[in-house]
Amino acid sequence: MKQSAIDKAPIQYFPMDRLYISPMNPRESVNDEGITLLAESIKVAGLIQNLAGHLDEDGKVGIVAGGRRLLAMTEIPPEDMAAIGLTEIPVRIAPDEATARAWASIENTAREALHPADEIRAYGRMAESGTTVPAIARVFGQTEKHVYRRLALAALPVPVLDALKAGELTLGAAECFTVAQSEALALEVLDRVRGEDYSVARLKQALQPEAIGKSDRRVVYVGLDAYEGAGGHLTRDLFADQVFLTDADLLDSLYAEKLAMDADMLGQGWKWVETSDDQYIPYEVTSKLDRIYRIEGELTEEQATRYDELAELAEGDVLDEAGQAELDALEAICDGEFTDTQRDHAGLFIFVARDGQLTVQAAFVRPEDRDAAIAAEVLTGHAAMRGQTGSAADAEPKSPISNALREDLNRVAKGARQHAVLRDPDLLIALLAYQLSHDLQWRSPLGLSTEDVPNWPTTAAEGYALDDRLTTNALPDMHGKDLAKSFRAFRKKGEDHIRGELARYLAAHYRGGSDELRALIDKDTKPAIREVWTPTAANFFSRVGGPYLNDLWRDLLDLKEEHPTATTFAKLKKGEKAEMLEALFSDPVIRTARGVTEAQEARIAAWLPEGME
Repeated sequence: MKQSAIDKAPIQYFPMDRLYISPMNPRESVNDEGITLLAESIKVAGLIQNLAGHLDEDGKVGIVAGGRRLLAMTEIPPEDMAAIGLTEIPVRIAPDEATARAWASIENTAREALHPADEIRAYGRMAESGTTVPAIARVFGQTEKHVYRRLALAALPVPVLDALKAGELTLGAAECFTVAQSEALALEVLDRVRGEDYSVARLKQALQPEAIGKSDRRVVYVGLDAYEGAGGHLTRDLFADQVFLTDADLLDSLYAEKLAMDADMLGQGWKWVETSDDQYIPYEVTSKLDRIYRIEGELTEEQATRYDELAELAEGDVLDEAGQAELDALEAICDGEFTDTQRDHAGLFIFVARDGQLTVQAAFVRPEDRDAAIAAEVLTGHAAMRGQTGSAADAEPKSPISNALREDLNRVAKGARQHAVLRDPDLLIALLAYQLSHDLQWRSPLGLSTEDVPNWPTTAAEGYALDDRLTTNALPDMHGKDLAKSFRAFRKKGEDHIRGELARYLAAHYRGGSDELRALIDKDTKPAIREVWTPTAANFFSRVGGPYLNDLWRDLLDLKEEHPTATTFAKLKKGEKAEMLEALFSDPVIRTARGVTEAQEARIAAWLPEGME
């Protein structure tokens, strides 16, 4: 005989005195505390799940599913039962005894599943009456985590729960409404999304358009504790384990205050300190300044030995906390420190990077402090000898250097760096390992791709000479060759050949990377563009205008505009001017004949066109 499912059986209503627990009911014992809690649940939330039973010959109903609920209702006073509408109890009646026995045997699995909206409201009413979360969990046979999540939904506006019950919102969509910035916004969004298939991400964005995630760099820098301590409000998404900050003005205020305090502390002793709200300092800013570096320290023989020991332990991940502190101290000695004199003439940029970490970019000399820095020997070498035509302060509105010439000069500058870095194969190999093990993207220091890293001017390469290893690196034609055989032959040439070829090709692909990384490499390799390039009539002077040449002639020789040597030069044709300047740069006899002083000689030796670094 086919047996009916409980949820398909008809419901009939009976007074309490006609109900009893049937012998068919498999539950032999009950927990008194559980019955009391269940009675409280029914008093608050009503009878959420109906009973199921079988009519006996006396017209009474033997309950085969729901015995605990029946026992709980016997503990509720009649007046309280009436108050919640339970003067008569709904019972699903089995059509026959066989079906009733089947229901009894599957009592624990045949309960009707509550609609989430009903469950949420039931939990909410119980919590409002003072029932604890553990007690609610025991009554409904759920985990406490499940109850907490349902209670988070119980605080939603009534229309949202109504939409959930009506099938106009999914449970996942309803959960999104717990992070709404206001009830008014929640109801506004609800009207837009009823019955629509909105993604969780879009819905949360609509419900909290001004919220700030805890991964925001300002939040990481300030800290959630500081934000909350200042009265900042947090919205916690219980369903996604996320936290959102809703007071952007307070966060910005705390961020600015902390950055100012840190800048004040870190800037002590420096001539200036500048903070930025951006997550980096643009190249357009730093390119107008002269950068200086720490004075490196030297380890004693004993310290150097200890450093090697600690570094080896660190490489093997077996260095303890004390050892790491000792290694850090030794590395600090190697890195060096800025002197008081450097601090007197230079300053720092301080900002919060994308990961929320306070970052100091140091150190820079401003144009107005340049002369004093040179006098104090804070700026020396090429930086000190750079002519005024190369300074940002005297930059003309329109550069006399054409784009084509600028490209050639840039290529020469790249070549000079490659020429310099070629002297340090170990550094190149370290750079290669670093780039391959890090996702540097466009900031990669080595152009290890199919594109060329040009180091040769498109025209007029006269006066330009690189290391031969950078100019004779034509690749062999490998078409149709046995690569395995070729590789075996290559390896047989030995370690020195392999290392030399690696260094040669790495140098040819070196292009710098980020501003900071390029500055670090320059510091170690000390590239000098004038070591490989000398301006000539063909490669530079004939490619700029006559007025530019007039100014250059006067600047190099310290001539006033009305000086006879200057006026005579200005009357020459452009080609003649170019030839005279080439001779001045390339012929020491000409410089001696013109009475070039030691200071002018140094200026000529260090001179570079503006922006060529």
